[in-house]
Amino acid sequence: MALEHASPLQPIRLHPDGTLPPDAVSVSLIKSAELQLLRVVLRAGGVLPAHWVAGECTIQCLTGRAQLVTPDKNIPLESGDVVLVPKQHPHELRSPDGDSALLVTIRLGT
Repeated sequence: MALEHASPLQPIRLHPDGTLPPDAVSVSLIKSAELQLLRVVLRAGGVLPAHWVAGECTIQCLTGRAQLVTPDKNIPLESGDVVLVPKQHPHELRSPDGDSALLVTIRLGT
């Protein structure tokens, strides 16, 4: 069964009160030919293993704290921070000391 994504002009409420619900999970929110938005939930001590994506992406920390780990940098992210990851750049995400939620935006088109 295909994932149901939001339609154009359909609002999505990520975290109505700024907290991460206990049952929140990672999910693809929007996907078009050129763009994908994902909410990535990392529980305390969680890791999204090293990977890369074909296009540029941004990672915005919505709640908690996380770390963006690249081959040459370890970048701390706090709620409200956003970072650009270059296309095809290896990276992983960690949530070392508490739960965190991140909004990942990936450019899919050329």
